[in-house]
Amino acid sequence: MEINVYKRTIGVNFNKDHLARIELWAPFAKEVEVSFDNKTFALNKADRGYWELTTAKLKPGMRYGFAIDGKAPLPDPASLFQPDSVHGQSAATPLHNFKWTDQSWRNPDLGNYIIYELHTGTFTPEGNFTAIEEKLDYLVELGVIAIEIMPVAQFAGERNWGYDGVFPFAVQNSYGGPDGLQKLVDACHAKGLAVILDVVYNHMGPEGNYLGQYGPYFTEKYNTPWGGAINFDDAWCDGVRKYFIENVLMWFRDFHIDALRMDAVHAIKDFSPKHILQEMKEYVEQLKQVTGREHYLIIECDLNDTRYIKTTAEGGFGMDAQWTDEFHHALRVAAGQKRDGYYADFNGLEDMAKAYADAYVYDGQYSEERHKTFGVKATGLDGKQFVVFSQNHDHIGNRMLGERTSTLLSFEMQKLLVAAVMVSPYLPLLFMGEEYGEPNPFQYFVSHTDPELVEAVRKGRREEFKNFQSEGEAPDPQAIDTFERSKLQWELLKEQHHQVLFSYYKALIHLRKTHAVLKTTTRDTLQTTLKAEQHVLIVKRWTAEQEVVCLLNFSEQRQSVDVSGNWTKIFDSASTQWGGPADAPQVVNSNSITLQPQSATIYAQ
Repeated sequence: MEINVYKRTIGVNFNKDHLARIELWAPFAKEVEVSFDNKTFALNKADRGYWELTTAKLKPGMRYGFAIDGKAPLPDPASLFQPDSVHGQSAATPLHNFKWTDQSWRNPDLGNYIIYELHTGTFTPEGNFTAIEEKLDYLVELGVIAIEIMPVAQFAGERNWGYDGVFPFAVQNSYGGPDGLQKLVDACHAKGLAVILDVVYNHMGPEGNYLGQYGPYFTEKYNTPWGGAINFDDAWCDGVRKYFIENVLMWFRDFHIDALRMDAVHAIKDFSPKHILQEMKEYVEQLKQVTGREHYLIIECDLNDTRYIKTTAEGGFGMDAQWTDEFHHALRVAAGQKRDGYYADFNGLEDMAKAYADAYVYDGQYSEERHKTFGVKATGLDGKQFVVFSQNHDHIGNRMLGERTSTLLSFEMQKLLVAAVMVSPYLPLLFMGEEYGEPNPFQYFVSHTDPELVEAVRKGRREEFKNFQSEGEAPDPQAIDTFERSKLQWELLKEQHHQVLFSYYKALIHLRKTHAVLKTTTRDTLQTTLKAEQHVLIVKRWTAEQEVVCLLNFSEQRQSVDVSGNWTKIFDSASTQWGGPADAPQVVNSNSITLQPQSATIYAQ
């Protein structure tokens, strides 16, 4: 399988002579035609199921479609733009016309990333890329290093979480299309912000999914929560593998994306001798030699299997980092979250202590929830290979009512949770709005056009919460109110309560970025001490020159703990400066210190 890392080869692409080069994979077709401008042109059959044509007649901006064996034309499976949504024709789109200004941009070291996850449709009232641009100065002021944009692959309608995309190469038309995304990335780089794009390679959405009409993109060998799995290892899989590898390369090469976050890779079924993720990594390494830029692959994976993030030289797949849900689950239980659903396997602070030290909570123990021994040790892996958070789109949106931390927990506990994230040796991630205590929920929403599908989605959401957070009624995912309710309320930043929390986040992020101990991602210079009866966790971290102690009081009462040595306070979540009840002592000399309820106090030696 030959893939050209220098340029995209599938779909419609324009060369330097302004000719349209068309390549379509349809291995079972007897004839293929491309239709545009009320004319049809036959494609020529090539090797291994590909069909080709080079023409000067197809111009940028023209609508086109492919007819297989005389059937009605369909959109291009590798379409770059669907101006009329998923059921309309594709628009011929040259990617190389954008005038980039980021020639001097350098992707920061992954270990320096502080990530801000956002959803384009709900981050601003306008819900598009241009409106995000207008908020970049705000994000720079907050201090984050990278923004992570939830999926933008074309979906049905104008509102969707993003995980129902059906055209992996096409940027959502209602967000601004490919030109809008290129412009946003260029603007981010001008402001010093890296861009992570969330992509979905484990399934396709239900509406507008025409891939199966072109070829064996799916296989019945495996089952997934979304039906047949994407065909990465069955007959004819080479064409499918090329399709998704080309997608990875396109985002890095043609959109200057700095990192991809790959959704739920545990649902990618591939028993090939070389896993598709490893092959993607190898092509990305080739691309880096061409671009001279760094590109990262970050995965969501719930298998606690280090093969995913070990180097290929070590027999791994070579992914650069993974989301670590277990840190979140332990943290939420420590904060008082009810132990049901996927929280049932976690006991709070004891597991928090393990997550700080070992990255995985389950690394070879028996899991009561899974009814099996689960996970392996993460020995020898750096902290920058794990992304942690106190909330994200999943763990808000997967609640039946989509409640955020700001409406579930006290103001003091909100400050404690983010402090617990920031003092870890892992990469911290924030979810949009948490930095000022956004009270609006983030609920699951869609805008499908098929009434039967809409009803099936409604039924699925009701079934999902039968045994988990079942009080109340699940919001209607199709209702526009569900979407509108999920938008950020920027006007709240004018109110003192929200201003205080925003200032707190800024100060905490600045401390994480600038303090020699806290900014390191080394995992072997960390020690935890659990005060179970007091519901207090002490986290010590150090370098050769300095030591830091983080005192995390998850209880609702003041707690006294002994601290040996001479310490100077560098951060205090309970300070009156941050709307807290009282300031901790500035200096501690080998004596006990009283911690305020639900507080994080950090001292340096």
